[in-house]
Amino acid sequence: MEAEFREIDESGNWNAIYQEIRQQSSELPCKIARLPENRIRNRYRDVSPFDHSRIHLQLASNDYINASLISMEEAQRSYILTQGPLPNTCGHFWEMVWEQRTRGVVMLNRVIEKGSVKCAQYWPQREEREAMFEDTNFKLMLVSEDVKSYYTVRQLELENLTTQETREILHFHYTTWPDFGVPESPASFLNFLFKVRESGCLSSDQGPVIVHCSAGIGRSGTFCLVDTCLLLMSLRKDPSSVRIKDVLLDMRRYRMGLIQTADQLRFSYLAVIEGAKYIMGDTSVQESWKELSNEEHPPPDFTPPPRPQPPKGPHNGMGDSVKLEPTIRFFHELIQESNDIRTHSAPPEIRRRPVAGEPGTSSLSSNQPDGANALQPSDIVTATEAPPRASRSSPEMPPVLPGGSVAGERSRLLASVCVCTALVLGAYACYRFCFR
Repeated sequence: MEAEFREIDESGNWNAIYQEIRQQSSELPCKIARLPENRIRNRYRDVSPFDHSRIHLQLASNDYINASLISMEEAQRSYILTQGPLPNTCGHFWEMVWEQRTRGVVMLNRVIEKGSVKCAQYWPQREEREAMFEDTNFKLMLVSEDVKSYYTVRQLELENLTTQETREILHFHYTTWPDFGVPESPASFLNFLFKVRESGCLSSDQGPVIVHCSAGIGRSGTFCLVDTCLLLMSLRKDPSSVRIKDVLLDMRRYRMGLIQTADQLRFSYLAVIEGAKYIMGDTSVQESWKELSNEEHPPPDFTPPPRPQPPKGPHNGMGDSVKLEPTIRFFHELIQESNDIRTHSAPPEIRRRPVAGEPGTSSLSSNQPDGANALQPSDIVTATEAPPRASRSSPEMPPVLPGGSVAGERSRLLASVCVCTALVLGAYACYRFCFR
């Protein structure tokens, strides 16, 4: 496997290998997922469970949920791969957990990534402590939460309100795995995987573990592929007989699109090669994975980015975002150059309105509309500071020279504009007449 990895890496052939796997993957029917009544239960239109391996809900007349059962018989391992729940499918998700007798949920995405919602908040946060799912009659309690640098383990209590039964559910949440990307290192990923293994959630005497990301195919497929390959290596007499490509193609018979990028495929090789050290008897590597992952460090702040501010209104009727026609742009630049010349030729003492926030000035009222900060002729007061540099984002009225008047300046400027307009129009008329 290491030799195969080096050969592909040196030739830069990962994308070709990945495309070859895609072409050889099974294309099986998924008619139920595409029924009109089930479309609102799918997060993505192009990610659907196959009919033969989809999970069937039992409580309601509509038994559909976007989830697939993957059964790896040789490895004696079963997984349920599903999408990140939608707001209208959170109750279905916990119904599936109950009916499949699942003890562990592995979440490999964050609720919000790059400003987009990738998954509904389907478990109670620390401030809430509990959540009700009235459509399926389940109640969920947050019992405890262990936050590490890149993952969080939650102990939840799921109650079936119909039967009054309760079960403990462990929620393993990988919080730093980017969408369409790979984890920080094989060590951090393997440390997380072995935490899940040690909990007993993957054991054959439990219901299948539920693994999800946003679509339930990329990061989820990577997790299951590495775990299955390592398990097969521990079961076979010849560990080197495990071929990652063949295992992936086998898993793709149960859910489409597992492993979404060539980088995820390459990372799977790296993780299996590193994990094989433990399988071959070097148990000390597990402790090194924990140290390299820095799990005891404080977690990064994942506060959702603020929404982009709406564009500000135009200054004095003209904003920077306005696309000027060539002629108008020419006059605009001409006027700006004229302003700059007068600004640089002005003496140090200038009369202008003080800018809000400068020492000795009072701030403007916060309820003024956009553009209210632009100077008006009636706002000019005496000031002794030097003029600020011209800024496109906040244009001001041209400064007034000593002994001059604003009206006179504007009149001369208007006259210049009229003359230039006449010249341009005359040139354009001559051009049309000569070259028509």
